[in-house]
Amino acid sequence: MACGVFLASPVIFYQIWRFVAPGLYRHERRVLIPFALLSGLCFLAGAAFGYLVVLPPAFKFLTSYSHGHLTVMPTVGEYFSLVVRMLLAFGVVFELPVFMVLLAKLGLVSPAFLIKNRKYAFLASFIVAAILTPTPDVVNQVLMAIPLIVLYEVSIVAVWLFGRQRLAAGSRAGTAGEPLGAGPAAIEQNSEADGRRLDA
Repeated sequence: MACGVFLASPVIFYQIWRFVAPGLYRHERRVLIPFALLSGLCFLAGAAFGYLVVLPPAFKFLTSYSHGHLTVMPTVGEYFSLVVRMLLAFGVVFELPVFMVLLAKLGLVSPAFLIKNRKYAFLASFIVAAILTPTPDVVNQVLMAIPLIVLYEVSIVAVWLFGRQRLAAGSRAGTAGEPLGAGPAAIEQNSEADGRRLDA
């Protein structure tokens, strides 16, 4: 089942996109289609990174506690549970740049905001790593916190390259495609018109 979730992740993200698409404007739908594809690719990349890079040293560290009178004998179920939890954790973590660019396009974050709060992001990386890692040892937490910090820096560059420029273009397109009277300016104009009619 876990392998099916990993392999079907692009389809899962696409179905999520199909669910929210009817409530979006045309320019927003054009933006979210690449986001759905990139989300699936980032999830698979994170799972591959966790399996190929992080899992071997982490598992070696866990089995290093064995000595002459103590032998580590994990069961198949325990091993697969550890692997699946780690792959899911790293898959979610690698969504950070895509998530940050999406927030930038919504006008919630900016490169200056991310740079200003970098020190808090570094602290949050270790806290999130401590929560998401399936084992309580420090090695696994550091192996997840370091990619989180790197991905945060990648997010700053991605927001600077993609979020800021396209957000302005999307805002102009949204204003053009906005329903009549739905914007704040239109609401304010309608209120002033109603006030003038009442005065007359």
